[in-house]
Amino acid sequence: MTDTLLSIRNLQVEFRSSKGTVSALRGVDLSIARGECLGLVGESGSGKSLTALATMGLLPEAGQVVGGEVSFDGRNLLQLDRRGLDGIRGKDIAMIFQEPMTALNPVMTVGRQITAPIIRHLKLSEAAARSRALDLLARVGIPDPVARFKAYPHELSGGMRQRVMIAMALSCEPKLVIADEPTTALDVTIQAQVLELLRGLQEEMKLAVIIITHDFGVIAELAQRVCVMYCGKVVEEAEVVDLFDRTMHPYSMGLLGSTPSLESPLVRRLPAIGGAVPHISETPPGCAFNPRCGERLVVCDKQIPVLESIGRSQRVACWARGDHG
Repeated sequence: MTDTLLSIRNLQVEFRSSKGTVSALRGVDLSIARGECLGLVGESGSGKSLTALATMGLLPEAGQVVGGEVSFDGRNLLQLDRRGLDGIRGKDIAMIFQEPMTALNPVMTVGRQITAPIIRHLKLSEAAARSRALDLLARVGIPDPVARFKAYPHELSGGMRQRVMIAMALSCEPKLVIADEPTTALDVTIQAQVLELLRGLQEEMKLAVIIITHDFGVIAELAQRVCVMYCGKVVEEAEVVDLFDRTMHPYSMGLLGSTPSLESPLVRRLPAIGGAVPHISETPPGCAFNPRCGERLVVCDKQIPVLESIGRSQRVACWARGDHG
């Protein structure tokens, strides 16, 4: 990929637990170019949010990166100390967290929370930071920015809190924004508004965006490329159009098949993928998806498949696909 902004190679994360050390990310490989929108999709527990937290250096205390490389704009983030990361987080890389009510500080006003990173990273005065924050609130579609600037998070609706999170993420003009389930817990009308806002800002500001979701509708709306994750690994990568037109991995097929469509009959039972994502302490040998897969081969429970290129833009980790079929 030309002009790569973020490149993650063989990222491995382990957690300490009562059962010993368990592997949560088992060699994640993905990249994103400047100005591109990349989707990360998969069920809960597949490693999407954990990949983002490891990239940002925000793993919980029990977690540890034990291998791999996270290269951002030519710098390996895993080699930076806390001070080095603090100079990048919030400035060059920003994150929109899943639940704004818990991500926002309940005892600080909205204005204070937006101006803090502006003053720190851009070295602006209080007055200049306030003016910039008000412009950002207006830009993300919040009515009466002056009043909202003085408000506390609990005084805002869920949709407005999410817009505040977006304003905070954009406050220092980052190169990359990671949006973790940005429409969770919002009603469908507000979801559509937030997605439209993100798409417009991404195009206007030429942002690179990683959108983390379990919803293929969100992927179709925003992303140019998509990585499907399962059990701490990327199992399929493709341009969005190619993924929808010719899905390769059985897991991706199952996810798409269980997604409602306007073209489907009004009354029908959606197919479901049997079983559930295994706990990280119980990941099966070989291909982690093999206990739930209807196309598994003998090799699937013995050897872990690697991502291999198939066709023009797709990569898939599956023994039943490509030259192994």
